[in-house]
Amino acid sequence: MPLILADTGEEAVIRRVGGSPEMKKHLEDMGFTVGGAVTVLNTIGGNLIVKIKESRVAISKEMVQKIMV
Repeated sequence: MPLILADTGEEAVIRRVGGSPEMKKHLEDMGFTVGGAVTVLNTIGGNLIVKIKESRVAISKEMVQKIMV
């Protein structure tokens, strides 16, 4: 399922990162790699604030739909 459907406070494991090669590279540079753990902290207007690799990251609705957990 896309990360956008994950519940707040739920830790999930990234199964796949989709999108264009540029988008995949950008997401991987931010820490969204296959097998990595991500926790949804807050949802604001479809955009998410997540915890990944001990950092908090804000990610747009368009990008978060490309991350499958």
